[in-house]
Amino acid sequence: MIPVRRVVLSLLVLAGPTMAQGKNTAPAQEEIAPPVAAVPVPYDDKLARLAEVLGSVHYLRTLCKAAGGDEWREGMKQLLDSETGNEPQRKERLTAAFNRGYRAFASVYTDCTPAAIVAEERYRNEGATLATEITSRFGN
Repeated sequence: MIPVRRVVLSLLVLAGPTMAQGKNTAPAQEEIAPPVAAVPVPYDDKLARLAEVLGSVHYLRTLCKAAGGDEWREGMKQLLDSETGNEPQRKERLTAAFNRGYRAFASVYTDCTPAAIVAEERYRNEGATLATEITSRFGN
């Protein structure tokens, strides 16, 4: 099982590859291993929700200039690195969830208001609850 506990706990406290091409040479016949098909894991729905919460918290903390605002984006990168590996479809799903959470609050809050602060706190608490549920139920 993937080391979920380590990644999720660290959450609490996309450049593409470049390709070079030679001049006037035939492309090399390399065998490239196809990406591994996305293997559904029982906690994918909760993980997607956690990614969405991380995106929301990242936006709100950045908006309100809270200390450690980038920790949430970095936490998402760690989550993607450890959870998706060579599964681009899973990575895309989790990235889309993060972006959905970010954009949801960006469309509502343009200034740091008391309501934004309350929303950030509630989402942070939901994220902590999700992380605890995932690690206690599926952690190794």
